[in-house]
Amino acid sequence: MKPHRTDGIDPAARSRARRRALQALYAWQLSDSPIEKVISQFETEQDMDVADLEYFEALVRGVAKHAEELDAVLARYIDRTMEQVDPIERAVLRIAGFELRFRPDVPYRVVINEAIETTKRFGAEHGHTYVNGVLDRAAAEWRAQEIQGARR
Repeated sequence: MKPHRTDGIDPAARSRARRRALQALYAWQLSDSPIEKVISQFETEQDMDVADLEYFEALVRGVAKHAEELDAVLARYIDRTMEQVDPIERAVLRIAGFELRFRPDVPYRVVINEAIETTKRFGAEHGHTYVNGVLDRAAAEWRAQEIQGARR
């Protein structure tokens, strides 16, 4: 039996929200449509009942709002321009980057693990190793205190 969470967070619903956010951000990156249109379209066309809708919207809007800032930091840890990164991996990096930077309530290990699992599911064959390497370095910058505390 799984332990009951007292914080009201459903990890499975959050994972599904991240996967839906990945799909929405992938579409946004390719179409360059306004983010509100992408969100609206996604909410009417996708089964969002099983996902944390509020978290989905926070991720998608947050990534869209902070994409330039996220890309600027992530660019220090990649070996090409963000535009040259595979669109799935780029969306995963942006989502995880947003969570690392703006969602301190989500442990960095959860952020990185979710990004790896999502990339394994939707990305290129070895894309998850690339994502892991980039996010490990980004986490060291954005979550230095948390990482130091975990090592003690």
